[in-house]
Order: sequence, then C-alpha cells, then structure tokens
Amino acid sequence: MNAALFPALVQRFFTQRLLEQQGLSAHTVASYRDTFRLLLGFATQHLGRAPSKLLMEELDASFLEQFLRYLELNRGNSVRTRNTRLAAVHAFFRFVAISEPALGLQCQRILAIPAKRYEQGPVEFLTEEEAAALVAAPDSGTWIGSRDQALLLVAVQTGLRNSELTSLRRQDVALGTGAHVRCLGKGRKMRCTPLRPDVIEILKEWLVRQQGEPGDPVFPSSRGGPLSADALQRLVSRHAATACQTCPSLKEKSVTPHTLRHAAAMSLLRRGIDLSVIALWLGHESSETTQIYLHADLQLKERALAHANASGLVPTRYKPPDPLLAFLEAL
Repeated sequence: MNAALFPALVQRFFTQRLLEQQGLSAHTVASYRDTFRLLLGFATQHLGRAPSKLLMEELDASFLEQFLRYLELNRGNSVRTRNTRLAAVHAFFRFVAISEPALGLQCQRILAIPAKRYEQGPVEFLTEEEAAALVAAPDSGTWIGSRDQALLLVAVQTGLRNSELTSLRRQDVALGTGAHVRCLGKGRKMRCTPLRPDVIEILKEWLVRQQGEPGDPVFPSSRGGPLSADALQRLVSRHAATACQTCPSLKEKSVTPHTLRHAAAMSLLRRGIDLSVIALWLGHESSETTQIYLHADLQLKERALAHANASGLVPTRYKPPDPLLAFLEAL
C-alpha cells in the first residue's frame, strides 16, 4: 500500500475532521495530538520505521492492542487514561473507514476493541495542612521556585484543570477589584474564578517579577513558552516529595496536578458550599459529577450520621483493642 497514505490521513483527520468539520476545542485536539505522539513513538520503536513511512496495514488491531498494553504496563497509565487514548484511536479509524472504504475490515476490527471497565474509587485529595505544606515547598527566592509557588497556590485555590493552568495567560488574570482568573474550560465554557487575598498578593509579586505581554503564559517554562503536561506533573511530584519532610501524611498519597483540583473542591465542600456552586466553580457540566466529593470525606459522613442519632453525638471510630487485630483490620 502507498506509504504516503498514513501521514496524509493523519493530517486530514486533524485539519479537516477535527478542526474544520467538528470544530473541536484546542484542549480536545491537544489530547488527540498527544495520543498520536505516543502511538507514533511506540510504532517507531517496535516497527523500526519513521512515522512518515508507516503503512496503514501495520496499524492493525493486534498492534494497537499492544500499544494499549504498553500504556498501562510500561507508562503506568490508568485504565481511564487508556480508554481516553483508545477513544482517540477509534475516532481516527472511523474517519479512515469513511475516507478509504478498502480499509473497512481493518477499521471494523480496530473499532471492536472495547474500552476497559474500571472501579471508581474515592477521589484522593489533600487536607488543608497538606496543601499548605505543598505550597510552602518551593524555594521562592529563585525564579523557578517563585513560579512554582504561585502556580501551586492558584491550583489549590481555584481548582483549575491541568490544561487550564498551563494555558492561563496574563490577560486572563484580573488583580484589581473583584480579582479573578478567566479560563476557557471543557465544552468551550468560559468561567471566572475569584481569588483570595493571599493568592492575589503572591500572584502580584510573581507577575512583577516575570514581566511579559498580555498574551504570554502566566506560568511559563524556562524557555518562555507554556508548560507541558509532563512538566506540570514533574513540578507537582518534585514539590510533593519535598513537602513530605514537613508533612509525613503526604507520603501515603499519590499527588498529581488533578489532586490539587480535588483539594480545592473538598475545601469548598467542608465550608458548607452547595454542590451546585462547586460544580460551577469547577466547570462541571452537571452537579452529579461533583457528588464524587461527598463520598470522599469520612468526616462529612460522620457528621451526617451524628444528625441521625437521637443523642446528636458524633460516633467514635472503631479502634482494634489488640495489635494483631489492628494488623488484620488493615489488610
């Protein structure tokens, strides 16, 4: 088969299908782009062929199943991330099936690869003490430390998504009366999130230190461009490791950029903010999505149980009376 077919289809998929016909947001296109970067890197490594030289017949269902296993086993991606990557692959091969009917059977087999089911566990979040330790971890005396501290504080207070943080521009930040940040979130929904006084002060100091044009990123990389998703992940992991020295409970948690979003939601919930308001704050399509936070905090459940008791006393937690029983309870 013509070796030029695959790169031509990929280019048409992004320019014609995603951008021109479907008009998808920049965040969605970036997610699809990242999937193809991973896929092309995997194909180059295993097939020994440059991405522009790949043949369509080489990307069959068996090969793509290997790619999905690689994501989970080698890259350590969650099942949810694996399914997101699969959805991008499915979208491409639906386009291929329409554009190249001769490849219909190959596309059918790929589209038959199912999404994986997974258990929806409780969300992991940071307590206020843990969040404070994380924000205090960067060395604010350095350029990178000052940037990281401002970024972490904004993330913990606003609950912005990873892509919303990295794409935040100076013109999106208003620090006068009614200080807030503006962002274009999922579903192309513009929302404004108010800022606390302490966050305003840190942001003011940072923006004075890092001068720039209105269209420049608020939290640039060392080269001046926006931070990548991987860079943001490494930034959070590095400072979480440092914060463990002053806050040992962080050692038991896997802290990611999305954990900071959960921390913001839980902070609002513990202050008695209504779920519908939290949904608007986070940019959720429905308040049903926000209900996951109700299941995450044991203290909220204990207070609810206390109201159900005639005495009104908060029930104490069960504590094993013996070390061996404690060991068995921890299994």
